[in-house]
Amino acid sequence: MSEPLDPERLKALNASALSPPLVTHIHTADPSAHVFEGRVYVYPSHDIERGVGFNDNGDHFMMEDYHVFRQDSPESEAVDCGVALHLDQVPWAHRQMWAPDAAEKDGTYYLYFPAKREDGLFQIGVASGPRPEGPFVPEPEPIAGSYSIDPAVFADEDGAYYLYFGGLWGGQLQHYRDNRYDPALAEPAADEPALGPRVGRLADDMKRFAEPPREVLILDEHGQPLRAGDNARRYFEAPWLHRYNGRYYLSYSTGDTHLLCYAVGDSPYGPFTYKGVLLTPVVGWTTHHSILEFGGRWWLYYHDSILSGGLTHLRNVKVAEIFYEEDGSIRTLHPYGG
Repeated sequence: MSEPLDPERLKALNASALSPPLVTHIHTADPSAHVFEGRVYVYPSHDIERGVGFNDNGDHFMMEDYHVFRQDSPESEAVDCGVALHLDQVPWAHRQMWAPDAAEKDGTYYLYFPAKREDGLFQIGVASGPRPEGPFVPEPEPIAGSYSIDPAVFADEDGAYYLYFGGLWGGQLQHYRDNRYDPALAEPAADEPALGPRVGRLADDMKRFAEPPREVLILDEHGQPLRAGDNARRYFEAPWLHRYNGRYYLSYSTGDTHLLCYAVGDSPYGPFTYKGVLLTPVVGWTTHHSILEFGGRWWLYYHDSILSGGLTHLRNVKVAEIFYEEDGSIRTLHPYGG
């Protein structure tokens, strides 16, 4: 669903909503949530109004800083820890600090974020600090070999860290093949394999790739790659990886069909087999999320645009519990009942 909503429709959706906005004093989106030091830390985008009209490139998403939020548990109040990083601090970044993520290694915390360079191309940067809430000090240059948007870091049980990324349309992923940019490239034809997210193992310093990023393959139930025209299942943006009962779960947004879906595999590199819908469409065009375990229960952090009355570029973070079936599938959530 997109913008704007009439008052009666908005009232009905609020009444039936799965969960209320977690943060109400500012607009937040794209929540990456982690358990650090026994508490939940949420790293969202910070939506602001800049009067830019809506378009498919996302030019209306003009975010310029990051706030970090702390919770004692997913069911508790979210405390705003303040600005952790601002665009003005990042020498290479010129605009649009979109969805971030964070990781911890050996007592140092790392914030990963996309932004556009002066030439309009997205790359991914990294900043670090001694506290999960920041402030973070950015590296002077983006991560070499990075591109597109939506960084998500997965820490595996063997101590390896993997950086997933990539988003279509405004995220520019369609212009890359084999890690090379070509503005003439577009999405594959409908009957061709869909583009997948990228993943690269991080170096020990967490600031570089230890290897060239590779494409992640998402398969259908017959073991064939999902097709680009299968836009109710194919990857669009917002990758997230978590592990459950020894298997790897890749979840992501389908973009123009507004679903959060998931696929399951046996390696951080994939391939992953599509399994189903995690969350049906929310109010607003975009959908983006993270998944974590806390206290033996599993939680989905997501967003919608209820707080702004349906304005796609002014969103609000939410959280809801998710449930696994005995076969490892995840029960589909409906944000407004049904």
